[in-house]
Amino acid sequence: MKKLIKLVENDKWLEPYADIINARHQYALHRQEELTQGGRQKLSEFASGHHYFGLHRTARGWVFREWAPTATDIFLIGDFNNWTETPEYQLHRIPGTENWELKLPAKALCHGQLYKMSVHWNGGQGERIPAWCRRVVQDDATKIFSAQVWAPQEEYQWKHSHNFRPQRMPLLIYECHIGMGQDKEAVGTYTEFKENVLPRVIADGYNCLQIMAIQEHPYYGSFGYHVSSFFAPSSRFGTPEELKSLIDEAHKHGIAVIMDLVQSHAVKNEIEGLGNLCGDKNQYFYPGDRHEHPAWDSLCFDYGKGQVIHFLLSNCKYWLEEYHFDGFRFDGVTSMLYYSHGLGEAFCGYGDYYNGHQDDNAICYLTLANNLIHEVNPHAITIAEEVSGMPGLAAPFEAGGYGFDYRMAMNIPDFWIKTIKELRDEDWKPSSILWELTNRRADEHTISYCESHDQALVGDKTIIFRLIDADMYWHFRKGDENGVAQRGIALHKMIRLVTASTINGGYLNFMGNEYGHPEWIDFPRQGNGWSHKYARRQWNLVDNKELCYHWLGDFDREMLSVVRQAFPATPTARKKTSQVVEVWHNDADQVLAYSRGELLFVFNFSPTRSYTDYGFMVPEGAYQAVLNTDDKKFGGNGFADDSVRHLTNEDPLLTPQHKGWLKLYLPARTAVVLRKID
Repeated sequence: MKKLIKLVENDKWLEPYADIINARHQYALHRQEELTQGGRQKLSEFASGHHYFGLHRTARGWVFREWAPTATDIFLIGDFNNWTETPEYQLHRIPGTENWELKLPAKALCHGQLYKMSVHWNGGQGERIPAWCRRVVQDDATKIFSAQVWAPQEEYQWKHSHNFRPQRMPLLIYECHIGMGQDKEAVGTYTEFKENVLPRVIADGYNCLQIMAIQEHPYYGSFGYHVSSFFAPSSRFGTPEELKSLIDEAHKHGIAVIMDLVQSHAVKNEIEGLGNLCGDKNQYFYPGDRHEHPAWDSLCFDYGKGQVIHFLLSNCKYWLEEYHFDGFRFDGVTSMLYYSHGLGEAFCGYGDYYNGHQDDNAICYLTLANNLIHEVNPHAITIAEEVSGMPGLAAPFEAGGYGFDYRMAMNIPDFWIKTIKELRDEDWKPSSILWELTNRRADEHTISYCESHDQALVGDKTIIFRLIDADMYWHFRKGDENGVAQRGIALHKMIRLVTASTINGGYLNFMGNEYGHPEWIDFPRQGNGWSHKYARRQWNLVDNKELCYHWLGDFDREMLSVVRQAFPATPTARKKTSQVVEVWHNDADQVLAYSRGELLFVFNFSPTRSYTDYGFMVPEGAYQAVLNTDDKKFGGNGFADDSVRHLTNEDPLLTPQHKGWLKLYLPARTAVVLRKID
């Protein structure tokens, strides 16, 4: 009990809810004991359904199994039997279970053949893609999806092990989408990404790749969030071996690879998905009013059903085991936690997290998922995309938390949108900026980010587009920047620097935003003539040294290098010296200064006022500039001489404190990072 209450001990405001926190913890313990047969097996042994269900090649031939409790008959149909029901491909129900099985000789199926299930139930019949299938392809002409036998003669041979230790360094995440990762107006592939984009990620200094839209989804424009086949990597990007090769290459360069894991809902499609696999629309999903998500036009998993937990936990283990992913960003966690899916909720006080409106089955499942993932790989990374602020989400399970390693700091991009949209530059307050960037629970790590991929979609705007808008089309060539473009370039760098340098866990950037990718993301659809024009990344822009984009890209690279320097190599040293310590803020002057380890970050957000000999107290010694947003190589004016060493001036009244006055020239709308050098 003492360890459990640590979550409450860290936050006295949770004391009135200690019994609920305890009950949730005990429920997870009880459920885990139940699933592991009283602890006689590991949770990872329970979560091995992918080794049993689905299609597998064995030493004697083939075996296919499916959980289909309400089916009355099931046949495999495909290329091998002219898509007709034949006796030799008829499954039988395993006695005493809800599972069906078919064993076939080796010659009955061949690598690359297409197949489906033909499922019969009382009052109906339909063709279905198996729930556990590992490969799904779409016919270019008919657009019909089918499962595909995938059993190449030689399995992929992994070349590089990966021992990424996120606790030893800041997590610097490059969020990406394989299909739109190319310059060409087409769907990109795993191989093209490995050859053309991964080298950029490596050169820029990111140490974690977060890949969207891996799980198969029928509609490309869903951004991968309407999943149909949870165990199949999207074939529109290439083969399983090509995905493995991409991950292997990233590991070669010390980059962790995590995927967006969508288990918060599923596509409604019945033929491609799980919507009505065998005559029971509630087989995988909640019944009644909780069956459909009211905002997403999708189906909600029943996290209280043992077979569903088995399916989802096995899904977690599968991606870690089969593809060597280093972890997951769990999508839509807020939707899972609450009966309301978080819609229309204000979440104004702690009582909103413990008022009985929470789905305890989903909370339990997320806890078990984290326990499982870290059992399979103790160094795995789990991130919760969660907007409500549920306490304990990213706290250790032993302390009463739900076990995520990080949670997304979703307040930060909202803050930047609101600031840019609603405030004049003269009204930006450094105290508010620092508060929003560092206001977080002490016992939970977060992932900070300036803008989300959602802001890049049609109907919204990225930071660079909010700042510059249409002037990007006419005034983003070097020497032709107008005042709007100059303002946007300056603030884009400052916003990123202040966000990345105040992290308490990690920093995330969506592909292309680092260099201010123009325009929006608009996936091919009927409304745009199925065009790929806006579903790509124009790398040619950042590569063109005549344009301003490369200034932002170059700055991003240097910024990440500086951020890494703020974190000592060992966890003990980092805990002591890498905290954000406010040195000074003056909202009237719009000046902010804070230290992190040996680095000092100084910002002048004023759009019009430059300051000479602007002073504040810091540890005495010499300071050298290591990064300046106003540097000409980043599109600045180069007003400050960064070759000058800045010496503190002694204050007789503060000599015992070993502090002195550091006085700097702070041009308007610039930021500088200095290192204490002695």
